[in-house]
Amino acid sequence: METHSMKYGTWNDWVQASRPPFYIATLIPLTMGFVLAGNEGIWQPVRFSIVNLGAFLVHLAANVGNDYFDHLQGSDSGSSIGGSRVIQENKISPEVLLISIILMYTGAAAIAVYLTSSLNLWGLWWLISFAFLSSLFYVAPPIRYGYRGLGELFVGLNMGPVMVLGSYWVMTGIPSVEAVWVSIPAALMVAFILYYQSLPDMITDESIGKRTLAVRLGKRGAYYGLIGFGVIIYSLIITLYFMGIYSIVILFSFITIPLFIKILMLAKRTSDWVELDRHGIYVRLFYLIIGVILILAILKK
Repeated sequence: METHSMKYGTWNDWVQASRPPFYIATLIPLTMGFVLAGNEGIWQPVRFSIVNLGAFLVHLAANVGNDYFDHLQGSDSGSSIGGSRVIQENKISPEVLLISIILMYTGAAAIAVYLTSSLNLWGLWWLISFAFLSSLFYVAPPIRYGYRGLGELFVGLNMGPVMVLGSYWVMTGIPSVEAVWVSIPAALMVAFILYYQSLPDMITDESIGKRTLAVRLGKRGAYYGLIGFGVIIYSLIITLYFMGIYSIVILFSFITIPLFIKILMLAKRTSDWVELDRHGIYVRLFYLIIGVILILAILKK
């Protein structure tokens, strides 16, 4: 009978598994909710810190969970470059990742119970439940909505309306329709990150039956999908400004147009889209710049 030793990983291995560059997708929407509440004279830095801890635990659990469940289903084997690769590189055992997932979700649940009970915010549980279920079942069976072309939709909802509204709700004690409007650009941009990150794995994803949005569109359609994201994001920015949701500061978002064009040119000129993985920093930078501008546009309203 073959046995294997458990690999618990080093600090650097866990940093690799956590994929820290993507945490801007959690920090920015939470900060948007915090600043929106601050505009009403409600600044709650302690609550904000607790919310951040809970949200980061869920984000980390989702990242590690994607590695674990993709490994079980063979999605990250062979030529695939998806995930953190800590299992494939024999740095951390799948069993250890599973234990960490359970611990992180447990920690996040404890924080949720504390906040909702101490602040009497029981209405938050529909947001919390959605966040938990959608983060877990992104690639986990039986739902695996990431395999069905719904990843961008649910991740956008989670890291847009759910986080902005949830953060605002904890700060103020009440929900807000304005928080939902404010969140839409963040939702679209994080969906854009996920969409771009799926492009390098289109061939391997299709071979294992992982029907991401990019796979469904095909290479030509996926390129036009990139253009579509940009058109919608910039159009929405103008619309929300004229609706009075954001201050004029939001129009500084258009300084990112050269960066967006660079992303399009990389996709157009790269024959093997596996190479696009090396340029993912540009998409994250696009999100970061506009995300900071969104926060300032709320603050200066």
